[in-house]
Amino acid sequence: MRGRGKGGRSAALVRLFDVAGATLIGVVTAPLWMLVAAGVRLTEGSPVLHSAVRVGRDGAPFVLLKFRTMRPGPTPGSTHGPRITSATDRRITRLGAWLRRTKVDELPQLWNVVRGDMSLVGPRPEDPLFVGEYSDDQIRLLSVRPGLTSPATIAYRHEAQLLTGYADPERAYVEEVLPNKLSIDLAWLDHRTVRGDVGVLFATARALTFRQPR
Repeated sequence: MRGRGKGGRSAALVRLFDVAGATLIGVVTAPLWMLVAAGVRLTEGSPVLHSAVRVGRDGAPFVLLKFRTMRPGPTPGSTHGPRITSATDRRITRLGAWLRRTKVDELPQLWNVVRGDMSLVGPRPEDPLFVGEYSDDQIRLLSVRPGLTSPATIAYRHEAQLLTGYADPERAYVEEVLPNKLSIDLAWLDHRTVRGDVGVLFATARALTFRQPR
C-alpha cells in the first residue's frame, strides 16, 4: 500500500508539473504562436494546424496537434502517403522547413499536455501502425503518457536529416531508428524521477539552443 500511495503522489506531482510547465511555456511563447499562425496562413492558407492520430497512455488514441509544415495532399500517416517524412520531402514548405528544424511546429502540443493527452517528458507519441509491432517489453512505454521530449528525442533530434540517407526512410525508421529510440526510453522509464525529467527538459533546451550542424 505504501508503494501504491507513493506512486500516486508521484503521478500527481508529475501531472501538476506538466500543467504548470505547459501553461508557463504557452504564455511565454504566445507571441511566437501568433507569428507562426499568421505566417502559415499568409503563405499556405488554411488550415494552420495539422492533426494526426497517435497512441497515448494505455494504448488510447488521441489527436496530436502541430503547426502545419506541409502543402495539402497525402501526409505522413494517411492512407496514400508515407508515414515517415525525411528532411528532403518536397511537400515541406519553406516556412515548414524552419519550423521543423527549430521544433517550433511542436508548440501546439502544449495544449495536448494541458488536456492530459501528453506529458512534458515521455516517449514521443507514435503512429498506431508502428505501435502494433511493439514487443512485449517495448509496450511498457504505453504505461505512461507520451511526451514532448525524452532522452531518445534528444538523441535523435536530427532524425529527419538522418533518414535522408536511406532509399526507404520508412523501412529504416522501423528497422533501425525506432528500436534504438524505444531502447533509450525504456532505460529512462525504468529509472524515472521528477528530478530526472527536469534534467531532460534542460537538456532539450540546450540541444535546441546550441544545435550542431548535420
